[in-house]
Amino acid sequence: MNLLQNQTRRHFFHDCGVGLGKIALGSLLMNSAGSVGMGSDPSNREGHDQVNPFEPKPTSFPGKAKRVIYLFMAGAPSQLDLFDYKPKLKELEGKPIPPSVIKGQRYAFIQPNAAVLGPRFKFSKQGQCGQELSEMLPHLSGVVDDLCFIKSVHTDHFNHSPAQLFCNTGSGVPGRPSMGAWLSYGIGSESSDLPSFVVMKSGGSLSGGAAMWSSGFLSSVHQGVPFRGNGDPILHVSNPKGIDRAAQRETIDFVNQMNRKQLQIVGDPEIETRINAYETAYRMQSSAPELMDFSTETESTLKMYGLNKDGNNNPFAKNALLARRMAERGVRFIQLYHSGWDHHSNVEGGLRGQCKQTDQACAALISDLKQRGMLEDTLVVWGGEFGRTPMVEASAALGRSKGRDHHPQSFTVWMTGGGIKPGQSIGATDELGFHPIENPVHVQDIQATILHCLGIDHEKLDFKFRGLNFRLTGVEKRHVITDALS
Repeated sequence: MNLLQNQTRRHFFHDCGVGLGKIALGSLLMNSAGSVGMGSDPSNREGHDQVNPFEPKPTSFPGKAKRVIYLFMAGAPSQLDLFDYKPKLKELEGKPIPPSVIKGQRYAFIQPNAAVLGPRFKFSKQGQCGQELSEMLPHLSGVVDDLCFIKSVHTDHFNHSPAQLFCNTGSGVPGRPSMGAWLSYGIGSESSDLPSFVVMKSGGSLSGGAAMWSSGFLSSVHQGVPFRGNGDPILHVSNPKGIDRAAQRETIDFVNQMNRKQLQIVGDPEIETRINAYETAYRMQSSAPELMDFSTETESTLKMYGLNKDGNNNPFAKNALLARRMAERGVRFIQLYHSGWDHHSNVEGGLRGQCKQTDQACAALISDLKQRGMLEDTLVVWGGEFGRTPMVEASAALGRSKGRDHHPQSFTVWMTGGGIKPGQSIGATDELGFHPIENPVHVQDIQATILHCLGIDHEKLDFKFRGLNFRLTGVEKRHVITDALS
């Protein structure tokens, strides 16, 4: 794998502290360094204007997945009430958790010696695999044999913003490339009419913000493109009144001609980004509205997702169906963020509401991909930024009762599709659901496994920036979860 980058004069001035932004290059030099992805050789270029940053690139080895749909449940769902059944918690409910269990732990809002809170719902074994699931997941129970549950996931952060960033970028601070950006940079895209990395949101605000789909120090062409659920999928994708498609084409051709001339003078790869952005936007003017049009979907498909005829009754379900349509059209990384899982109070009521919004659509997405023959090469991942405590959170001052605090020590992620062995559970926690006791899995092990399913060696997908080699999975030794692989 040959992972190289273009070095521009901007890097020299920036790293030497000259402050090139004060020179009259203006907006041409605002953004970060460009890059050449896996298998590319900049010495073979015949001209900058011929480089397509989204061109599919060879991988380290044949990957079983071609694309990823990441269902990120922002706010951290309670694994103890959905996936990781612990009858011992019911037995100890109301009693302080043993001091030996919580020694040296830190929490965001509760004292470590808070009382135990038992599971809020009934659990039962589902499918041929016998996986125990909460009664709040009746639809997911129907596809449980297609899933691989990882119950021993742990992370380095216990507050939302850094933990969400860590899951999405491999760093708890803003400024690093997100997973979708790394994939766009590393192996390109199979879509010519849509971005390689698309972001869709529902359920409210996100603590990690737009940094979670940033391109960081990679070329900005690789950053995630947010799609809206209503109206134009992307702001300003439609032509203004009085501008027809022919006029738009002539305008873009003229602007690109000027950009190419400037590229020959300056040599800044961000100008390539700009040229490509204009061309992609032009193509999206026809492809994006068609993508959002559900009139071609059958009534049975809409019903499976729990959608009405116009698809606007459930934002998450609509995004899930759009994710399948994007996967069909070759989008490499499709990120769905659904907020509202931060249940510091009334975890039972909160989960009822969230599962009602998401359970049916998650199961429908899996069934839909499977019946179309797409699940075998589409990797679907579901999870939040950390888990929830086995202890109760209650505060009269804050108006909180029967909630759960942040718990980075253990939580559950499930995966299915391309490269994943279905119908199994990996890892285990102790009888209180507190610590992993079998096959602990770090968040960056999840990232390494996602890359592996796409045919990427996570230790070789890197980028040199300011003298250091960066990669999604960081500098510590991380491992592909081999037990999860088919």
